[in-house]
Amino acid sequence: MRERRAAFLLWREEKAGRRKASRSGSSASELPMTASAWTDERIGRLKTLWLAGQTAEQIALDLANGITRSAVLGKVHRMGLSAGRPGRPPKRPGTGPKPPRLAPTGSLAARPIDARPVAATEHGLVTVLSVRRCQCRWPFGEPGAADFSLCGQPVTRGAFCALHAAIAYRPAADTPRTIDRLARLN
Repeated sequence: MRERRAAFLLWREEKAGRRKASRSGSSASELPMTASAWTDERIGRLKTLWLAGQTAEQIALDLANGITRSAVLGKVHRMGLSAGRPGRPPKRPGTGPKPPRLAPTGSLAARPIDARPVAATEHGLVTVLSVRRCQCRWPFGEPGAADFSLCGQPVTRGAFCALHAAIAYRPAADTPRTIDRLARLN
């Protein structure tokens, strides 16, 4: 039992000694060192390519072997090269700024709606799987039933044809509050 205790105390002292040495920096040979990916040759190549106007991604591809775009940017920053870099390389032709998008001339509510009602049917023309973007999605039947279908007529407002849009979209009630809001009294 005494031998085990003595061995434990010896082990603890050795461990504490290694900790002190590693904190003070006096015993660097005990800690494993990893070789840096940034050799003098790579650093020189990095400087040359960076000052030539290459992008960090292009430099990383050129240097290869585990050098990433982020590693290139970090090294450039630490070396202070980013301040002395010439402007961005010229853009390829045809990639200039896009022309501004024109706003719609009127809102959807201001557009006239073809109010001609379509003949009401008892079943739809399309299924959930075959409905297209501009077809009415008014449901007919129970969703779980085999004969469930959708209207399929051309859309005039929202997701519905004129007949179903009149049912689906109700105008706001004319209350004194809405009339005041329209007159901009409050």
